[in-house]
Amino acid sequence: MDALIEVESISKTFFIKKCSKGFWPNFTSLLKPHYEQLQALKDISFSIKKGEKVAFLGANGAGKSTAIKILTGILYPTAGQVRIMGLTPWQQRRSLSHHIGIIFGQRSQLWYNLPARDTYHLLGRMYDLSSSVFNDRLNEITHILDLRELLDKPVRQLSLGQRMRCEMGAALLHRPAILFLDEPTIGVDIDSKMAIRGYLNRLSSAYGTTIFLTSHDVGDIDMVCDRAIILKRGEIVIDSPIKALKQNVFTTKRVSLKTFQEHIKFSMNGVKIIENSAHNILLEVNTKECPIDNVVGSLLMNYSVLDISIMSPPLEEIITSLFKHELI
Repeated sequence: MDALIEVESISKTFFIKKCSKGFWPNFTSLLKPHYEQLQALKDISFSIKKGEKVAFLGANGAGKSTAIKILTGILYPTAGQVRIMGLTPWQQRRSLSHHIGIIFGQRSQLWYNLPARDTYHLLGRMYDLSSSVFNDRLNEITHILDLRELLDKPVRQLSLGQRMRCEMGAALLHRPAILFLDEPTIGVDIDSKMAIRGYLNRLSSAYGTTIFLTSHDVGDIDMVCDRAIILKRGEIVIDSPIKALKQNVFTTKRVSLKTFQEHIKFSMNGVKIIENSAHNILLEVNTKECPIDNVVGSLLMNYSVLDISIMSPPLEEIITSLFKHELI
């Protein structure tokens, strides 16, 4: 299948005016300013197929928002090429806007003093939706995102979680082929998060919507995305399926044992005890140093077993370790 999004060797450099201390240096800088170069993106390339759900991750300042702004045509790169559905974003923004939806968690596309329903009607006209299509989609969005009691309230009266559900509806009204999400659940309550995540998965399975997501909420990544692209200082350091990231990048497993014995003693190279209480022990195993089979075999040989389980560490710990540069 051909790529829906093609990014080829894009870089982005910002020129920042350097400020000087003191009156005279500042005065002379007006006549002869000095600029510092900040390279936000460094020769990054990737492609995304129709229906993929991609998490675009990195620590603050890694270049995530800059990349999204280039992909959506808000910024243009210093070098490189981008093609989205055959269009160059910064040259064909109007044509591209009919195929993409954008949600920035800290920016709103809803009119602040008007009900969300009024914004929806305006968007319906902008995207040339017929009355029947508009009403069908509005009913679907209202039902799935639970907007019935929110549509006729002024946006200024909505909580953050309620507003974000309405923002999601506004971005999806024209049923875009590609959805760009920049921190869509920031500050949102758990019920709203679950509704948003569920609707994203439904869009992907029902309509083949491609999802490009940046988020610091690991729940968004774990419950929605199937691939991760990770940036470090403007460069791609990992491009991997989420499942492989869990299995291969983080080389520890956790073994939990419940037993009849009240006191448990266990020692083995490459194994660390996380918890040890009456009848329970939780071990962290470095699989590079100690095969998981050896640990499980030793436990079964020495203790009666009420329950035993083997787990991968939570994705949150994997991402945190990556951001702290422990693994990359």
